[in-house]
This record gives sequence, structure tokens and C-alpha cells, in this order.
Amino acid sequence: METFFKIFAVVFALLFGYAIVVQFNDPDAIKWILFYLAAAVASILFLLKKLKPIIFFLLTIFFLVLFFMYWPETYEGVRLDQGMKTVNIEEGRESLGSLIAAVVMLVYGLRTRFLNKSKI
Repeated sequence: METFFKIFAVVFALLFGYAIVVQFNDPDAIKWILFYLAAAVASILFLLKKLKPIIFFLLTIFFLVLFFMYWPETYEGVRLDQGMKTVNIEEGRESLGSLIAAVVMLVYGLRTRFLNKSKI
């Protein structure tokens, strides 16, 4: 099981890194680069076992707040072939990216908490 979580963390560190790269054409790039950078760093720190569960749970809450803040008024999907044709498509992508980060942070938090409890 330990190998699974190591691979999981590496994969998501790379995916969040990729998300950083594709933000450069975004109108609010700096904000989203920082958000995904936080998720990528958290993934690396999870891999290195350097963060306490509470930090992952706080990041989960943070990304859930972003998810709800950016959910579009009208969901039009996240089609990549349409670029940023509408604000709703862009907000849908940002919102769902935040939800993915929230779920990953929750997995990290639960795993870290479980490991800490089993050592007691």
C-alpha cells in the first residue's frame, strides 16, 4: 500500500506541475499558478512525510472554498477544443481543478492521519 501512495503522490505532483505550465495563457495566471504550486509542493511533502494531517485538511478546505467560489453560473462543460470561449467554461475548469486538488489533499490528510494513528 505504501508504494501505491508514493506513486499517487508523484503522479499528482507532476499533474499539478503540468497545471502550473498551462496557466501561463490564463488572464489570472499568477493566482492559479500559486494555487497549483501549493498543491504540487504538498504532494512532494506528502511523499517526504513532512506535513501533519491538519495541514492537508486545511488545504482540503481551501480548495473546496475555491471550488464553490469559481463554480460558474451556468455550467457549460470544460471542452478543451473551445479554448476560453466563455467565462463559464473557464470557471468550470478552474472549479473542477480545485475540486481535484481538494480530493487529493483529503487523501493525503487521511493517509497521514491513519499512519500516525497506527504508530501510536
